[in-house]
Amino acid sequence: MIKRTPIIHKDQILFSDSSFTIIAGPCAVEDEDSLRKTANFLSENGIKMLRGGVNKLRTSPYAFQGLGREAVYLLSKVAKEYNLLSVAEITSESEIDFLTEYIDILVVGTRNMFNYRLLKELGKLRKPIILKRGMSATIQEWTYAAEYILLQGNENIILCERGIRTFEDTTRYTFDLAAAVYVLQNFPYYIITDPSHGTGIRSLVLPMAEASRAVSLHGVMIEIHPNPEISKCDAEQMLNFNDFVKLLSK
Repeated sequence: MIKRTPIIHKDQILFSDSSFTIIAGPCAVEDEDSLRKTANFLSENGIKMLRGGVNKLRTSPYAFQGLGREAVYLLSKVAKEYNLLSVAEITSESEIDFLTEYIDILVVGTRNMFNYRLLKELGKLRKPIILKRGMSATIQEWTYAAEYILLQGNENIILCERGIRTFEDTTRYTFDLAAAVYVLQNFPYYIITDPSHGTGIRSLVLPMAEASRAVSLHGVMIEIHPNPEISKCDAEQMLNFNDFVKLLSK
């Protein structure tokens, strides 16, 4: 069995082989009120990490692109007020200095998994990096991407299975849980899943989160919102607070 060194940030153990970590928050930071409600809810339920999109790389140029720097300031401020760690996606090398000042854990999204210059620069940091699988990436391509970070000295790497593009179009993507288990068994990285993006269907998020724990993965990233129906992106896959409580009870 592969033994992994716990990932510690700000004196908190974020990931270990004996824990199951839940990261939660809205697809995108939309406004202070909804973000504050979400942070308060997560804090009351023992969650330690608040995620929120700040610069959204969207397929459609007409879709909500995020609030940019305003979102970063909001996410950082609200997370600190509720004693949470902030989690946000980095989309380019130019954002590194700014985001590392305000955000605790950086996410490399599916569209940037092949951005090797960015990965090398993130390898020079010591912040935890969540590396999402490219939507058409093989396991080897995904783990090689992680090595671009690792070879620069940053060992605080968490891989995230977020679904891959296949011929099947009933779900948003094909949620490749087998790939996550293969990584768990064969590589020294922590491995979590994103069942929100991986399925794109609210009713599938809870069972896929359960499945992720059942196969001994290290955690999940879940999208939640006080009122998903009026959210500006990915409304169909976000859980409301009641749904999230059901997930925790499982």
